Amino acid sequence: MSVFIIAEAGVNHNGLLTNAKKLVNIAKAAGANCVKFQTVIPERCVSKDVKKADYQVKNTGNDESQLDMIKKLVLTFDEFIELKAYCDKQDILFISTPFDLDSIEFLNNLNIKFWKIPSGEITNLPYLIKIAETHKPVILSTGMSTMEEIAETIQILRKYGTKDIKLLHCNTEYPTLFEDVNLKAMLTMKERFGLEVGYSDHTKGIEVSIAAVAMGATVIEKHFTIDKIIEGPDHKASLSPEKLKEMVHLIKNIEKAMGTGEKQPSQSEFKNIDVIRKSIVADKGIKKGEIFTEKNITTKRPGNGISPMKWFEILGQPAKKDFEEDELIKI
Repeated sequence: MSVFIIAEAGVNHNGLLTNAKKLVNIAKAAGANCVKFQTVIPERCVSKDVKKADYQVKNTGNDESQLDMIKKLVLTFDEFIELKAYCDKQDILFISTPFDLDSIEFLNNLNIKFWKIPSGEITNLPYLIKIAETHKPVILSTGMSTMEEIAETIQILRKYGTKDIKLLHCNTEYPTLFEDVNLKAMLTMKERFGLEVGYSDHTKGIEVSIAAVAMGATVIEKHFTIDKIIEGPDHKASLSPEKLKEMVHLIKNIEKAMGTGEKQPSQSEFKNIDVIRKSIVADKGIKKGEIFTEKNITTKRPGNGISPMKWFEILGQPAKKDFEEDELIKI
């Protein structure tokens, strides 16, 4: 199964449609399966006095409210209509995560293919119900969540109409420290819930995403940006265009390397069997009628003679012809 790669543009356009289109181009050039944004009506998402998260303060360099920060980072519904049309033209799937009920309704009318539920909405019952009632597939991020909360969310989504659910292991610190990744939890969720799992990566590098694919992730989500030095809450924890392209390339290589799981020689190996394996050969000159013993036969390359696995079948038999040193034994 191919890994589905979500290039997470988020709000890294900084509220500019021109930047959003540049991010679409970067995601397309990198080979991602889709480019994902965030759709939000600020006043419907956050109260006016809510403080920013510590990482947001650190990354933006000021302590303005969340509401003031988000207002500078949003695109209008009309701009999203234009952005989706641009994605369609560039032949890359457009997805956006809604952060309020009105945005869910808007995106549903925009005919997005699936929902990406962010970690912060996993305990938002009205939000989950509205998502589920669309009957569209869901990819659910699970940052900050316990297994019990995930189980309850899955139950709610299924109760109200969602049939197709994938889970993303996630840590919501930006950037995530390696010691906080806990990647094995992805496999715990897979075993507990019997669903496809993936990883939403907020670490600085790409190695954890690659490791997640090797462990069986079928979805990888990763933030990227036009330039990491741009001011904003998520740029510093996002990949450069070059690194995004490298990540996609490496994931596709790991996909190829994973194979079928059946242990057998590959097509490319067959030509090496005779060259690398060994056969039973004469260790010195052997006369016709002489008995094969451990003193006159041995094993050497090539491997196109009698297999050394038949060693005890050969010992004690008489030679039916003369053999020169290194000649393949035949009986």
